Amino acid sequence: MSTRTVRLDEEAERALREIQAATGMPISAALKRGLRVVRDEVVRTPRRTPYEIYCQLDLGEGGYASGPASDTRAAARKAIAARLRR
Repeated sequence: MSTRTVRLDEEAERALREIQAATGMPISAALKRGLRVVRDEVVRTPRRTPYEIYCQLDLGEGGYASGPASDTRAAARKAIAARLRR
């Protein structure tokens, strides 16, 4: 078992006092229970890969590019020339 030193801001101190008053738990027991709750939330939440997130994005219709990314300079010139001709 290890000893940890933790600094709590006023809001966390107030929450800890309220938990102690409501449950009668010692500080260490309240903190241990809080850690277990967070651990359980993290373990239960399935991790998604970046590709899974990308697949769910609604990117719209697409097809609006002026040219291929490998030739942006020529595509930009063409787009500017077309706009100036209007």
